[in-house]
Amino acid sequence: MRKFLLATLTTLMAVSALYAQKVKGSDTVLPLSQQEAESFTKANKNANVTVTGGGSGVGISALLEGTTDIAQSSRKIKFEEKQKLQEKGDKVVEKIIAYDALAVIVHPSNPVKKLTREQMEDIFTGKTTNWKEVGGPDLKIIPYSRETSSGTYEFFKEHVLKNKNYVNGIMSMPATGAIVQSISQTKGAIGYIGLAYLDKKIQAVQVSFDEGKTYTAPSVKTAMDETYPIVRPLIYYYTEKSEAAVKPFVDYVLSAAGQKIVRDIGFIPISK
Repeated sequence: MRKFLLATLTTLMAVSALYAQKVKGSDTVLPLSQQEAESFTKANKNANVTVTGGGSGVGISALLEGTTDIAQSSRKIKFEEKQKLQEKGDKVVEKIIAYDALAVIVHPSNPVKKLTREQMEDIFTGKTTNWKEVGGPDLKIIPYSRETSSGTYEFFKEHVLKNKNYVNGIMSMPATGAIVQSISQTKGAIGYIGLAYLDKKIQAVQVSFDEGKTYTAPSVKTAMDETYPIVRPLIYYYTEKSEAAVKPFVDYVLSAAGQKIVRDIGFIPISK
């Protein structure tokens, strides 16, 4: 009888371990993963999924160190990061779980409603310093950015600034919520955030990537029909060795129920 109880306890512990997962990384993906984890654990009573932020770089570093099961990221993993895993005898698995439109935001009172990619580049690299230079009031521009560990920081630098450096002294924020709050309180401010963080306290500008011929506002619709130009994948990274353990949760996120949450949160599902 004792052997039977021990065997049963061992089995229960194994099942619990299978569903005890840690997800860490991108602040953009954070609200989505939290909602997915909540829904998943309601459907699976033995599940325990812990979700924390910190930035894409922080999540990927945690994956390399073995302190998280899944790294949530708004940027692609770097070659040298993959190499570190391979040196440990493991490989990384990449799963795109959703897409996100990156919105460029200003204070609601700002009359500037449209910006070209070139104008945004000049603003965030420090070439343009006053709103009157882009058709606005005589007001100093105060650019806000995510900190360097953020995948959003790197994506914006690569796709909007064309890999030019941000202006020295740019207001660097540790989280997307901090950017939203700062810009809602600062008339000359400008920044960038994930689509799911848009609210009435801030205003998204229309952007043009064809030198001002066409301007498009960020939305789920414009991201899905590919008329909005600043769209990126949101990704889960995990190791091949842990694939069996994380599969139940990842499969749930990719399921119809999981992708409904993607849409409800304000992101773009992978099946457009």
